[in-house]
Amino acid sequence: MSPVNIQSFEKLNLPDTPGIYFWKQAGRILYIGKATSLYDRVRSYFSPDLIKTRGPRIVDMVFKSDSIEWLETDSILEAMIAEANLIKKHWPDYNVKEKDDRSWNYVVITRDKFPLVFTIRGRTLDIEKKKKELKIRATFGPFTNGSALREGLKIIRKMFPFIDRHSSTKHTSNFYRQIGLAPNVSNEEARLLYKKNIDHIILFFGGKKQKLVKILEREMNEYARTREFERAAETKRKIFSLNHIRDVALIREDAEIFSKLDSKSDKTSQASSWRIEAYDIAHFSGKESVGVMTVICDGEIAKNEYRKFKLSPGIGNNDIASLREIINRRLNHSEWVMPDLIVIDGGQSQFNLARKVLREHSLNISVVSVVKNDRHKPVDILGDATIITEHKKSILLANSEAHRFALAYHRKLRRMRNPKRIA
Repeated sequence: MSPVNIQSFEKLNLPDTPGIYFWKQAGRILYIGKATSLYDRVRSYFSPDLIKTRGPRIVDMVFKSDSIEWLETDSILEAMIAEANLIKKHWPDYNVKEKDDRSWNYVVITRDKFPLVFTIRGRTLDIEKKKKELKIRATFGPFTNGSALREGLKIIRKMFPFIDRHSSTKHTSNFYRQIGLAPNVSNEEARLLYKKNIDHIILFFGGKKQKLVKILEREMNEYARTREFERAAETKRKIFSLNHIRDVALIREDAEIFSKLDSKSDKTSQASSWRIEAYDIAHFSGKESVGVMTVICDGEIAKNEYRKFKLSPGIGNNDIASLREIINRRLNHSEWVMPDLIVIDGGQSQFNLARKVLREHSLNISVVSVVKNDRHKPVDILGDATIITEHKKSILLANSEAHRFALAYHRKLRRMRNPKRIA
């Protein structure tokens, strides 16, 4: 068969609806993608500047393809889930070539008494599986865009509240329950209801929405039969939400990607990059104590992600307490992209403290600590040897940037407080 061209594309009459599309060669799937509008997205592959916007690999894929097939979905969210399930099933050559699959995002559901639902990158998931510390019930993915996945989870969470790493601590669980994003799990009945929620989430991520709707309809009728009208009404709302998914945020997310269609954007996207965050402290005899966070994404400095923290005056020159405050304050910002690796400055005490704080937040993020000599030069790095070997250059860059940024911020505050002395 001859390669697909703009003329043969127009004869296909693709719909202006969400869905999944497949580029094929002799029946073999070369590439799978999702779209807000199947017609608009697939037509973009025939633009004259395709090599500039998508790169030579995608041009090669289009040239080799002899057919296009598609699957309509009711929403972008369902298209995103279908794309992930189909990529996992077929592992098309050009999906794998376009991006390192280990940097993709996955959804993990644990096998705990009150299961957690959270996202994790492929390489981190591999590490966790080797450690065998994480009890996993189900994983879904790969999802090609981290920010779109997070928006999708927000939609799902409104229908089926779940516990994630941010809402699983005693400090945060009550707040998430009050705003309806985490369930009440205070007794056995609540635990069983939560188990149902998890079962429903697994069905939805498995692409079995119609089966889920039928189960909910049976539940609603049973609640009505036993005169549990509040639960019947709540289940009815869930059914309506499933049948009328409002994924405006995902439409916006998809539109932004569509408008760029730049192969470089996938490479530099912080939502899907290997993200390192480094924290450091600066003070003068315990005064003007400050902390900072610097960010390295895929080995590149991301200055727009840097953050500053004025520390509590009462801490003084207690570096351990200062580090605890910085990490806690950073982790309270659940809207910020979570790191794959945290880099701190110090020895075994700082290393242990950072890991303890992460456990308190029920977060499974790797930590390394850069040990310095009396001239503040790195002499050792504590932590996972595999991670250190693979990312040593970025670890040292992040640590160096944190030290520089902390000193600059500290000096700025001192100049503002006592301009004559500092000048």
